[in-house]
Amino acid sequence: MKHTYFVNDRIRLRAMEPEDLELICEMENDPQQWDISNFTVPYSRYVMKQYMENSQCDMFSDKQLRMMVVRLEDRATIGTIDITDFSPMHARGEVGIVIRKEFRGAGYAKDALTLLCDYAFDFLRMKQLVVHIATDNKASMRLFASCGFVQCGLLKDWLCVEGYFKDVALLQCIRVD
Repeated sequence: MKHTYFVNDRIRLRAMEPEDLELICEMENDPQQWDISNFTVPYSRYVMKQYMENSQCDMFSDKQLRMMVVRLEDRATIGTIDITDFSPMHARGEVGIVIRKEFRGAGYAKDALTLLCDYAFDFLRMKQLVVHIATDNKASMRLFASCGFVQCGLLKDWLCVEGYFKDVALLQCIRVD
C-alpha cells in the first residue's frame, strides 16, 4: 500500500495555508495567466482571503481541490495544482497547474501532475481528468502528454488573447481498470 500520495523525492503537495495568501494573489493576479483562466480583473486580497477561509477543504463539498506545490530542498512554495469542476457522480474533474516562472523548466510540474493523478485515480477512484490547453502552449502540451493525457478534441478560436483568437486542445486521461 502506498503511504502517501502527496510526496516524492523533490516536492510535496499540501493544502493552502493562510500564509499562502500573498503568493496566491500574486499568481492569480498575473495578467499573463488571465488568458487561460477566464479572468480579466485582479482579485483583491480580501476576496482571495474569503475564498481561502470559506473553503471546506473537502473536494466533495467544494467541488474542487487546490494544492500548493512545495520544493523539498528549501521548502519554497513554487506553484499550485488544482482539480476543478469536480463531478462525483461522473468521477471526473479538470486539472490546472501553475508553476512560478523562476521554477519552470525543472520538471516540478511533471512531479506535481504525477502525484495529483496518482491521488485522483488510485485514492479517489476518479475515472478521468481533463485539461484545456492553448495549442501554441507546447510546454504544457508536452507535460500533459508525458503524464498520459491524450488529445480528444479541438476547440477552434476558443481563447481571445490580445485581440487574437487561439485554438484550445482538450486532453483527457482516463483511469484504466
